[in-house]
Amino acid sequence: MIEIDSVIGEQMRVVGHLMFRGGLRIDGVVIGNVVAEAGQHGYLVIAAQGRVEGEVCCEHVILNGEIKGCVICANLLEMQPHARIIGDVWYKALEMHGGARVLGHLHPLESRGQVAAIMRPRA
Repeated sequence: MIEIDSVIGEQMRVVGHLMFRGGLRIDGVVIGNVVAEAGQHGYLVIAAQGRVEGEVCCEHVILNGEIKGCVICANLLEMQPHARIIGDVWYKALEMHGGARVLGHLHPLESRGQVAAIMRPRA
Protein backbone atom coordinates (compact mmCIF):
# COMPACT_ATOMS: atom_id res chain seq x y z
CA MET A 1 0.00 0.00 0.00
CA ILE A 2 1.35 3.38 -1.03
CA GLU A 3 1.11 6.08 1.60
CA ILE A 4 0.64 9.58 0.18
CA ASP A 5 2.31 12.33 2.23
CA SER A 6 1.68 15.29 -0.10
CA VAL A 7 -0.94 16.27 -2.67
CA ILE A 8 -0.97 18.86 -5.44
CA GLY A 9 -4.67 19.49 -5.90
CA GLU A 10 -6.63 19.61 -9.13
CA GLN A 11 -6.95 23.42 -9.04
CA MET A 12 -3.23 23.91 -8.29
CA ARG A 13 -0.47 24.87 -10.72
CA VAL A 14 3.13 24.71 -9.51
CA VAL A 15 5.92 26.37 -11.48
CA GLY A 16 9.37 25.19 -10.36
CA HIS A 17 11.20 22.00 -9.52
CA LEU A 18 9.86 19.73 -6.76
CA MET A 19 11.93 17.42 -4.58
CA PHE A 20 9.95 15.07 -2.36
CA ARG A 21 10.22 12.04 -0.09
CA GLY A 22 7.56 9.46 0.65
CA GLY A 23 4.42 9.60 -1.48
CA LEU A 24 3.30 12.48 -3.71
CA ARG A 25 0.02 12.65 -5.64
CA ILE A 26 -0.41 15.16 -8.47
CA ASP A 27 -3.95 16.02 -9.54
CA GLY A 28 -3.01 19.46 -10.89
CA VAL A 29 -0.16 20.75 -13.07
CA VAL A 30 3.58 20.94 -12.35
CA ILE A 31 5.81 22.91 -14.71
CA GLY A 32 9.27 21.70 -13.65
CA ASN A 33 11.10 18.54 -12.65
CA VAL A 34 9.58 16.20 -10.05
CA VAL A 35 12.32 14.28 -8.25
CA ALA A 36 12.38 11.97 -5.24
CA GLU A 37 15.06 12.86 -2.71
CA ALA A 38 18.22 10.79 -3.18
CA GLY A 39 18.30 7.67 -1.03
CA GLN A 40 14.56 7.80 -0.34
CA HIS A 41 11.86 5.50 -1.66
CA GLY A 42 9.72 7.93 -3.61
CA TYR A 43 6.22 7.03 -4.80
CA LEU A 44 4.61 9.33 -7.34
CA VAL A 45 0.97 9.10 -8.43
CA ILE A 46 -0.19 11.29 -11.31
CA ALA A 47 -3.98 11.15 -11.60
CA ALA A 48 -5.90 11.27 -14.89
CA GLN A 49 -6.24 15.07 -14.79
CA GLY A 50 -2.65 15.54 -13.53
CA ARG A 51 0.19 16.78 -15.74
CA VAL A 52 3.94 17.25 -15.36
CA GLU A 53 5.97 19.27 -17.85
CA GLY A 54 9.50 18.33 -16.86
CA GLU A 55 11.63 15.37 -15.91
CA VAL A 56 10.30 12.78 -13.45
CA CYS A 57 12.78 10.75 -11.40
CA CYS A 58 11.81 8.36 -8.60
CA GLU A 59 11.50 4.73 -7.50
CA HIS A 60 7.85 4.02 -8.29
CA VAL A 61 5.49 5.91 -10.60
CA ILE A 62 1.78 5.26 -11.10
CA LEU A 63 0.66 7.33 -14.08
CA ASN A 64 -2.84 7.90 -15.42
CA GLY A 65 -2.23 11.51 -16.51
CA GLU A 66 0.48 13.06 -18.69
CA ILE A 67 4.22 13.64 -18.49
CA LYS A 68 5.97 15.83 -21.06
CA GLY A 69 9.60 15.03 -20.36
CA CYS A 70 11.92 12.14 -19.59
CA VAL A 71 10.92 9.58 -16.95
CA ILE A 72 13.48 7.71 -14.86
CA CYS A 73 11.92 5.02 -12.70
CA ALA A 74 14.33 2.93 -10.62
CA ASN A 75 11.71 0.32 -9.77
CA LEU A 76 8.18 0.11 -11.21
CA LEU A 77 6.48 2.33 -13.77
CA GLU A 78 2.77 1.56 -13.92
CA MET A 79 0.99 3.19 -16.85
CA GLN A 80 -2.79 3.12 -16.47
CA PRO A 81 -5.24 3.41 -19.41
CA HIS A 82 -5.15 7.24 -19.79
CA ALA A 83 -1.38 7.56 -19.24
CA ARG A 84 0.66 9.57 -21.74
CA ILE A 85 4.43 10.11 -21.78
CA ILE A 86 6.02 12.39 -24.34
CA GLY A 87 9.71 11.71 -23.82
CA ASP A 88 12.16 8.90 -23.24
CA VAL A 89 11.62 6.42 -20.40
CA TRP A 90 14.16 4.51 -18.28
CA TYR A 91 12.62 1.82 -16.09
CA LYS A 92 13.41 -1.30 -14.05
CA ALA A 93 9.93 -2.83 -14.48
CA LEU A 94 7.09 -1.61 -16.69
CA GLU A 95 3.38 -2.36 -16.45
CA MET A 96 1.40 -0.84 -19.32
CA HIS A 97 -2.39 -1.05 -19.44
CA GLY A 98 -4.35 -0.95 -22.69
CA GLY A 99 -4.72 2.64 -23.92
CA ALA A 100 -1.48 3.94 -22.33
CA ARG A 101 0.96 5.63 -24.73
CA VAL A 102 4.64 6.53 -24.90
CA LEU A 103 5.96 8.89 -27.56
CA GLY A 104 9.67 8.29 -27.03
CA HIS A 105 12.15 5.49 -26.49
CA LEU A 106 11.95 2.84 -23.77
CA HIS A 107 15.22 1.95 -22.02
CA PRO A 108 15.19 -0.98 -19.55
CA LEU A 109 17.52 -0.62 -16.55
CA GLU A 110 19.12 -4.02 -16.08
CA SER A 111 21.50 -3.58 -13.16
CA ARG A 112 21.60 -1.74 -9.82
CA GLY A 113 24.75 0.08 -11.03
CA GLN A 114 22.90 1.33 -14.09
CA VAL A 115 20.03 2.50 -11.89
CA ALA A 116 22.42 4.33 -9.52
CA ALA A 117 24.20 6.05 -12.41
CA ILE A 118 21.00 7.34 -13.99
CA MET A 119 19.37 8.35 -10.67
CA ARG A 120 21.83 11.19 -10.01
CA PRO A 121 20.44 14.32 -8.28
CA ARG A 122 18.45 16.49 -10.70
CA ALA A 123 16.39 19.19 -8.95
